[in-house]
Amino acid sequence: MSQANTKPLLAVTGTRREASLVRGRGVIALCGGGDAVALADMIDDEAARHGGIAGIISFGMAGSLMRGALVGDLVIGTEVDGPVETPCDPEWVAALAAALPGVRRGIVYADGRLLASRGVKGKVGSLSPAACADMESHVAAAAALRHGVPLAVLRAISDPHNQSLPPAVEVAMAKGGGLAVGAMLGSVLRNPLQLFALIGTLRQFARGFRALKKAIRKLDARLAFDQRGMEAPLPPPRHRKRRRLPSA
Repeated sequence: MSQANTKPLLAVTGTRREASLVRGRGVIALCGGGDAVALADMIDDEAARHGGIAGIISFGMAGSLMRGALVGDLVIGTEVDGPVETPCDPEWVAALAAALPGVRRGIVYADGRLLASRGVKGKVGSLSPAACADMESHVAAAAALRHGVPLAVLRAISDPHNQSLPPAVEVAMAKGGGLAVGAMLGSVLRNPLQLFALIGTLRQFARGFRALKKAIRKLDARLAFDQRGMEAPLPPPRHRKRRRLPSA
């Protein structure tokens, strides 16, 4: 059984709404708002402020990269793929899986981009074995390696692998993780034909958010971190050879 660690956990996410689900005793939620550099700085600042951290979990919405990962499904990350490649902590993965039986476990891809188009999702999905992609897990993974702490990922699928996001979604995230209402309205005014697609996408996001909220209710305040070691650890993920994505 793992020893209790009273240092704070960091939950790394993109938006304030996602962060609102996990703020509480022992958890500090940090919103990237799409700015990877600022998010990394926030993680380091919190570690310095508290004399260290217990662990880091990447948390929030994700886009599907494979046919079997459907809107509303949850994914417990087994490893992070992309510019930062590292396995998640197997005991934390096991503890999350025990608290959330039946939830998919899989690789999570992140490189800082919002994978908005069907074509880009397909390209990344063909080169990476990841089940889904988000915008923060690579930052969380790099920070976990930098600070020598356990890493976990818990994400909810909010858009399918074969569907492009409307342009308004691409400008929806404001600095600090808020909602850029003005930018979204401007996008709709410039391209009103996207309105129906936008409504459908927002419904999908809501479905993913509800799934994540339901999962959080099943987890303790420390997001199963202190349950590490109470279940037999999962075997390390099996790596398959992958083609590397070309640099931007």
